Amino acid sequence: MTSSTRWAWFHRLGSPKSFYTISGRWLPWLALFAALALSIGVVWGLAFAPPDYQQGNSFRIIYIHVPSAMLAQSCYVMLAVCGVVGLVWRMKLADVALQCAAPIGAWMTALALLTGAIWGKPTWGSWWVWDARLTSMLILLFLYLGLIALGNAIGNRDSAARACAVLAIVGVVNIPIIKYSVQWWNTLHQGATFSLTEKPAMPAEMWLPLLFTALGFYAFFATVLLMRMRLEVLRREARTRWAQDEVLRQLGRPTPGEVRP
Repeated sequence: MTSSTRWAWFHRLGSPKSFYTISGRWLPWLALFAALALSIGVVWGLAFAPPDYQQGNSFRIIYIHVPSAMLAQSCYVMLAVCGVVGLVWRMKLADVALQCAAPIGAWMTALALLTGAIWGKPTWGSWWVWDARLTSMLILLFLYLGLIALGNAIGNRDSAARACAVLAIVGVVNIPIIKYSVQWWNTLHQGATFSLTEKPAMPAEMWLPLLFTALGFYAFFATVLLMRMRLEVLRREARTRWAQDEVLRQLGRPTPGEVRP
């Protein structure tokens, strides 16, 4: 694929109508993969993986905690990328992605904090400690909530898009703090469970279900994000002919160009 072809595809995907058509083809496959990966990973991890030699069965919370924490951070990086694309290339679909992904990221961050607290009680003897990793994840939740509030508080859509893009870009500095807080400070939180560049310390029957749940979480995120974006695109493009025709098709009504027998 040549450079000009890649840019043409990029701009075509940035068109609301083209995005709606292409995403409609991806959705069923993403949803199916998410359901399969989550089912395999959760059942395998919670029911069949061996207990940890130190933590016993309480370690099984990682099959929910680790993927949600990974996704919460990845989602915010995506928001920062959307912010750059929106500010530099003025692509309106970037703001749609930012606004639709922020609530999902907030829920994933809240889930990571909740499952971390559930794990921390039997492990540390406390639901919450002001650990560097936990505190920076709490700041991430506040950043997500700030983006959601800022997007709803500003009435002008273009002004709201620029303000949210700037906040997303500035807030991304918190992501490396979350990632490296365990190495930078003397924290209670354990290090990375597994890395793509290093051999896992856990046996395969423990980290393989974690891999499945992580992939399932990301596929679930992509599925929900595309569904939210498609609805938002239809709302923003409500005055265009293609969006009106699409709504009529979904309602089972004939479009102006169709003739019913």
